[in-house]
Amino acid sequence: MALHVIVGAGPVGSAIARLLAEGGERVRVVTRRGTGPEHPAIERVAADAADTDRLAALAEGATALYNCANPAYHRWPTDWPPLAAALLTAAERSGAVLATVGNLYGYGPVDAPMTEATPLASTGTKGRVRNRMWADALAAHRAGRARITEVRGSDYLGADANSLGSMVLPRVMAGRRVVVPVDLDAPHTFTYVGDVARTLVAAAADERAWGRPWHVPSPPAVSVQALAARAAALAGAPAPKLTRLPYRALWLGGLINPMARELRETAYQFDRPFLMDSTAAQETFGITPTSLDEVLAESVAGLRPTVAAR
Repeated sequence: MALHVIVGAGPVGSAIARLLAEGGERVRVVTRRGTGPEHPAIERVAADAADTDRLAALAEGATALYNCANPAYHRWPTDWPPLAAALLTAAERSGAVLATVGNLYGYGPVDAPMTEATPLASTGTKGRVRNRMWADALAAHRAGRARITEVRGSDYLGADANSLGSMVLPRVMAGRRVVVPVDLDAPHTFTYVGDVARTLVAAAADERAWGRPWHVPSPPAVSVQALAARAAALAGAPAPKLTRLPYRALWLGGLINPMARELRETAYQFDRPFLMDSTAAQETFGITPTSLDEVLAESVAGLRPTVAAR
């Protein structure tokens, strides 16, 4: 029974902790407040993961160290560098494989499906932060100081996911109009949280995965309009009513709302087709993406108590 250390207890960190614990592994979840899933095989530890010495001590003897942290969106430039450095150093000292949950920000605007070979050409602040993290980890791997890998997914779906779907699905289920800053008809890749967990665990355990990134196996892209319509049908809700929020309104909203301000940088992801190719991970690890209907059914079931309470 190997020890696995997970930093972060958000949707992905919690999904990985449950997956490993249910598979008979020993799990240690590290968060500032000691939160995480409840399970006999899961130890929850309150610690600042940016404290290098503390994190390295917690990772001692671990098979893998999973970076599932997610600093506040507007604090990425200040919070990620010390946290990423502590995670990498802890992996170097402990010998644990550093397996990081990434995203697609580093590629920047593209006009074709993204693969792991797509250039990391982002000029945005958040994209450059993620690219620096990856460059540092890759340099440590190539120097023989650490074993690293990263899995990248698109917008998350799942019962606990906090992404575009969380802006759309609750209102669809409640029969309310949805106003979002996206091209409602552009195909968009969505990634299931459970598939992120499966891919990261597989990549951490397979030395073929080390030293390169992987895209999480994801179902075929759909438009937000189609996503909402399918969710409404599964939930027995009325046909969805969606309206596109103009970019100018998003820009103006950013003057007073920090989250809206941060969304300006990634608005390009929603004004054109945004497609991720996950062929490499599917063929290497034998992971089949969970079907969109199954993912939406889980999301709808998880949202029902919340919608009913309104």
